[in-house]
Amino acid sequence: MSKIRIKWVRSQIGYPLDQRRTLRALGLKKLQHSVEHEDTPTIRGMVQKVRHMIAVEVA
Repeated sequence: MSKIRIKWVRSQIGYPLDQRRTLRALGLKKLQHSVEHEDTPTIRGMVQKVRHMIAVEVA
């Protein structure tokens, strides 16, 4: 399976708690932090939920 790289680029201040928890569940700890995940439907759904706060690229 392919991998995707997710980078946190926008602050979570002012967004609902469930979106903040989604960022944390993706493994993002602070702004400008990036992580790699397998490209699965579960991860894609999480990415879709917080797409306004992250940048995604295919690794």
